[in-house]
Amino acid sequence: MFNFLVTATDDAWEQPGYEFVRVRFLEYTSDEVAESFRELKAAQLAALTEMPCLFAYEGTDKPMRVGRLKSVKMRDNGRSLLVVPELNPAIPPIPFKAIEPLQALLDIRSWELNRTHWAIKDEDLLQVLADAGIDLNEVPASKVSKADLPRPANAPFQAGSVGAFIEHVLALNHGGREVFYRGHSNRTKYRLEPSILRKDEKGNYVYRDAEDQLYRELLVSNSIDFQGDIYTLDRLVRMQHYSLPTRLLDITSNPLIALYFACKSNPTQDGEVIVFSMVREQIKYFDSDTASCIANLTRLPKVSKDGLDFSSLDVRKFNKLAPVKQLLHFIKEEKPFFEPRLEPRHLRSIVCVKGKHTNSRIAFQSGAFLLFGHDATLDEAGTPEISVQRIAVTDKETVLRQLDQLNINESTVFPYIENSAKYLAQKFAFRSPSLQ
Repeated sequence: MFNFLVTATDDAWEQPGYEFVRVRFLEYTSDEVAESFRELKAAQLAALTEMPCLFAYEGTDKPMRVGRLKSVKMRDNGRSLLVVPELNPAIPPIPFKAIEPLQALLDIRSWELNRTHWAIKDEDLLQVLADAGIDLNEVPASKVSKADLPRPANAPFQAGSVGAFIEHVLALNHGGREVFYRGHSNRTKYRLEPSILRKDEKGNYVYRDAEDQLYRELLVSNSIDFQGDIYTLDRLVRMQHYSLPTRLLDITSNPLIALYFACKSNPTQDGEVIVFSMVREQIKYFDSDTASCIANLTRLPKVSKDGLDFSSLDVRKFNKLAPVKQLLHFIKEEKPFFEPRLEPRHLRSIVCVKGKHTNSRIAFQSGAFLLFGHDATLDEAGTPEISVQRIAVTDKETVLRQLDQLNINESTVFPYIENSAKYLAQKFAFRSPSLQ
């Protein structure tokens, strides 16, 4: 296995340190490998330094270098990763023409060289280079494999019944913070990320680069459904309701609803309920200015999002960028008196938003959302702003049966006539006495 690190910053790998935005970590990395780095604790950070590295620059005109990472540190409350590169002086720079025919063997996709990111590849970098006749000056091949990677920690508590779950939830101390919940039906697979940032099994983004097109196409084809919506956030909430990938992550104030979602699918896999807590002052409402700024990022084309330069701390300089002016135009469409000045850190944040209950499903599920800003990522272990605790859920069949006794089932969680009919058909279907 090896780290593949790509940057657009000239001579970055010659410098004493380089900072990656956390959301760029594990792009183009298979699910099987990425699972080991679901959380970044001491064991995971140490594992990253044990693998060899291929350091590259965007484009194909600069040579690549082989080396390792002397250290990896979390920065900015987990939003970024500081790496200290160490190039191997025994291995000279490798021109792209020598790497190009090896891309398939190294699992490097052609478009990867057009984006700053950090991938972990399940291939033996040094062995592939040696077999291709590239002089490594007798540097030994890497011995790191998937079997050597650290595994995610087990949840501190497991609930196999509604009673055990509720007892544990009521015992949690949140220090006066407001609490929300989310259910995952597979605790080892699903991550705390909105659907627009989902990746396929090989680590490719499925929807992200077409976000603005998805938004506009649904408006074009179903404009009547959105006539009453004032804000872009209102439209995103409705789109999320209809399963369009958005930058919203559903959460609920009702722990039993989260428990239902943790059990409703993947019956052979343990589920989990994630418990979020945050100070009430951080929670926004549907008409929040911050929410408008982040929500309207959806409408920016990919080329405009790529042009958002957060490297400068000068707010005035940031607001002169063409993509920022375009974003301001979208915001002022819904808020004509909005002050034309954007705070960069707000655009990269994650905020909890209470949207309008525009349909019965959101109302019954006591729905709220986490709204993700540009290149924002939520650490699986939580952040200082958003505390995260986890409850593993076992014996899903028993839990679902008990939830049904509390009138939490498909008919009530998804209150549409077709779901009610489906639920009733299953409930009253004839069963042989021997099977009951």
